[in-house]
Amino acid sequence: MAVVWFRTRGPPILEKNPIKPCPRADSVERLLRPFFARYTPDVAQGLLGCLLVRRVGGKTLSGRIVEVEAYRGNDDPASHSYRGPTKRSSIMFGEAGHAYVYFSYGNHWLLNFTTEVKGQPGGVLIRALEPAEGVEEMRENRGVSEAVRLTNGPGKLTKALSIDGSFNGEDLVKSRRLYVLDRKELLPVRVSARIGISKGKERQWRYSVAGSPFVSK
Repeated sequence: MAVVWFRTRGPPILEKNPIKPCPRADSVERLLRPFFARYTPDVAQGLLGCLLVRRVGGKTLSGRIVEVEAYRGNDDPASHSYRGPTKRSSIMFGEAGHAYVYFSYGNHWLLNFTTEVKGQPGGVLIRALEPAEGVEEMRENRGVSEAVRLTNGPGKLTKALSIDGSFNGEDLVKSRRLYVLDRKELLPVRVSARIGISKGKERQWRYSVAGSPFVSK
């Protein structure tokens, strides 16, 4: 496990393979298509510190992204795209910047963002958030009072933000109910192997904000 300093809108520091600066967002700092249409691990790291926003019933629920995992291509055995497009995974082969939401083990909805250019499958799993706006609504949705337990897991955050299968395919660039806002701060990023998988463990494609108490256990 390693820790590097990564600027969410620029190249990382102390990284062997520097990541190219991210494309600029618009005036309201919403992440645009070019941000997502890049090499998946780069997108994953760039999402750290960004604000995931969910608008529901005239209210705003949001959280800073503090943990993600990258999944990419037909050479990644842990990716849903590994064996080619299926009814569920075909969205990963399409346009970048869409929500890929699926039900996991009959228990939780999981939120991913599609990446790469069309035909090159990729996705980033959003694993944990640091709650920002709408904390009381999140508590009601989760039935949990402690802030650190509201969104510190991929299934927890979708329940807290009322995200379900109806969001599968949602365009994050155009949607009014689900989108991501940019952040430009310098962050210490912890790099490690992905968890909860049986294959592809050698890839260090799990990224989290080092020291954050909101990262999943």
